[in-house]
Amino acid sequence: MKPPPFRYVRPADLGEALVVLATHGDEAKVLAGGCSLVPMLNMRLARPEVLVDVNGLDGLAEVHAGDGTVTTGAMLRQSVLERSPQLRGALPLAAACAPHIGHFVTRNRGTVGGSLAHADARGELPLVLLTLGGSVLAQSQRGQRAIAAEDLFVYHFTSALEPDELLTEVRWPVAGPGWGYGFAEMAQRHGDYALAMAACALRRHDGAVAEVRLGLGAVADRPLLAADAAGALVGHDLDGPAGDVAVTEAARLAAAVARPFDDLHASVAYRRHLVGVLSERVIRQAWLAAGEGA
Repeated sequence: MKPPPFRYVRPADLGEALVVLATHGDEAKVLAGGCSLVPMLNMRLARPEVLVDVNGLDGLAEVHAGDGTVTTGAMLRQSVLERSPQLRGALPLAAACAPHIGHFVTRNRGTVGGSLAHADARGELPLVLLTLGGSVLAQSQRGQRAIAAEDLFVYHFTSALEPDELLTEVRWPVAGPGWGYGFAEMAQRHGDYALAMAACALRRHDGAVAEVRLGLGAVADRPLLAADAAGALVGHDLDGPAGDVAVTEAARLAAAVARPFDDLHASVAYRRHLVGVLSERVIRQAWLAAGEGA
């Protein structure tokens, strides 16, 4: 397989990259890690006239912390989320999902911003950013704007980024006191696309659930928040009998909000069943972790 012909551009700085994107718009594609784009080029699912390689741009892989947020440059490699002690401590949910992103070889090359801009409904990082309530910064010649995760993912492989915009930063809420996190996915083989995923961020206060966000992935055309399922947990001590009932009800509500699909790997009914199982698992993980950190 060979890609269609394209013009290759390697900008020297961010300003030049934004000029190229403004000039070519929909005809251009940004090359970061290339782990998703290059296979799509080879299969001719993507046919850009211009390929904009941003690997030479300075400052897009830096990490900054402050005001309850960790900001990572879009070119930060996925393997750094997995291995960095600083990020593992500040972003435990991102660190928990990282080993499930493809394989270690692709994580060494794949970028955090590239995964989010790609907007794969089966992607781990879009699910985690949504569950945490994070955001991204997009820049163009027209200026810059922050896009909340709830607004970023529009459809499978479709984000809210405009053709002339480049995703430059990712803003992650930092783990705080009393918070715990859980992540789980089911795939036929490790590194394969997940059949279903779930992620949970939960805060304990006075022995009960005070806040919770429950996210679902690979079971709709974008990652989803199961708001009703999360609401069923608030106010409950999940260690007691009433807590068991609340977790069971939350898992049922999560399965109900999923919009899975049939394919040769799994049926709608099986994927919906997985949502319930994985939701209960991550809720329990997050509850236990919140108790350890309280």
